[in-house]
Amino acid sequence: MPLRFHDFTAELTYDALPEAVLKVLRRSFTDTMGVAAVGSTTPLADIARKGAQAMFGVTQAGPARILMNGASVSPAGAAMAGAFTVDSIDAHDGTSPCKGHAGSAIFPALMAVADANASLGKPVDGRSFAVTLAAAYEVSYRAGLAQHATCADYHTSGAWTAIGVGAAVAQQLGGSAEQIRQAAGISEYHGPRSQMMRCIDHPTMVRDGVGWGAPSGVTGGYLALFGFTGAPALTCEGPDARQFWEDLGSGWRLVEDTHYKPYPCCRWAHPALDAAADLIATHNLTHDQVAKVEIRTFHNATRLAGHTPTSPDEFAYSIAFPVATMIVRGQVGVSELDTATLTDPDILRLSKATTLIDDDHFTAISVGKRWAEVTLELTDGRRLTADPRTPRGDTDLPLSDADISDKFHLFADPVVGTERATRIEDLSGRFDTLDADSFAELMSLCLSETKVR
Repeated sequence: MPLRFHDFTAELTYDALPEAVLKVLRRSFTDTMGVAAVGSTTPLADIARKGAQAMFGVTQAGPARILMNGASVSPAGAAMAGAFTVDSIDAHDGTSPCKGHAGSAIFPALMAVADANASLGKPVDGRSFAVTLAAAYEVSYRAGLAQHATCADYHTSGAWTAIGVGAAVAQQLGGSAEQIRQAAGISEYHGPRSQMMRCIDHPTMVRDGVGWGAPSGVTGGYLALFGFTGAPALTCEGPDARQFWEDLGSGWRLVEDTHYKPYPCCRWAHPALDAAADLIATHNLTHDQVAKVEIRTFHNATRLAGHTPTSPDEFAYSIAFPVATMIVRGQVGVSELDTATLTDPDILRLSKATTLIDDDHFTAISVGKRWAEVTLELTDGRRLTADPRTPRGDTDLPLSDADISDKFHLFADPVVGTERATRIEDLSGRFDTLDADSFAELMSLCLSETKVR
């Protein structure tokens, strides 16, 4: 009989975590904090902070500081503002089989609860936080797989991360296995069932749903501890979900499925970005030699259109414009997130000259993978085509430790300063070994106000 998710979450110990699991958690901690740093400078993050302060003041649960801001609100408020902050820059860790992201909800939520607990005299050390993180990721990933397999709509990550967050928060608060079960049921029932393709077709600040999934999970966890009961979570206990939980406790989805993103835009655009970059480098081209671009890819990616984005949200959920940006500038990094990029005439020329081709074969094989093929038509009439490819950052094409570090500093240094960023990288890269005092230092480094506002 499969191990029940609530027993798994209640009984999990640090000594039961394989080194491969800890490596993913350390990487994700560092990577997520870099994204949070640059995300804290966005209009979306600012609005979310104002909303949290207006609607989620400090409560009896204790004050929780907003990620990369320092303002104190309730744990649910800090989870909401923090999740929106991370999600405002589409560069955080993800899971292709679930077509979404977990860390953008999990880290802000669990850090908020840990911060509130510490304020009430219940300090947290790295070992205990690693256990809670591992449970949150594993339950989220499996709930996400079950949801995608059993629901007609393609729901945002907030829909299934709410379940993992709820279960982990109940564990974090000292709940029993039954309270953890109820927390997951509450969080699933009240979590956002937002349809992802609505934001793909009409990109706005709602993003991937984690801004409401994270506080839904936090609320579910606290309510369960107070005795509130929830309908059993179908993604965890439903008969159609059983197959996704059969190896719980022996296999780790978070190790098999976690990917990292080299570029701050939707992952569906990444294989085309890499292909365009390789063609430019291999043939020693300049952007003025490129007349047209063809991107052959899977169906949903073609809905990323975005030939002339007018906002950071439209940029994040586009494919033609980021690929044109790569051809013109040779990178899609922090400087390309500036709104001035949206009016760059060279980028706009190529973006408007880009054709997206809906390819049935790529659609059929883009299950757990995302495929694309790029052809550049040059001004001299030549056509250059790169081999079809999937994104870098998956477990079969992993980013190196140096890649993760470079990305972190690219995002964090301009916002928090090199000294603070270096300390965050050091501590987050070994967070599970930290005692309570050192973990409190890491929390403060990640939660305090940033240098740039």
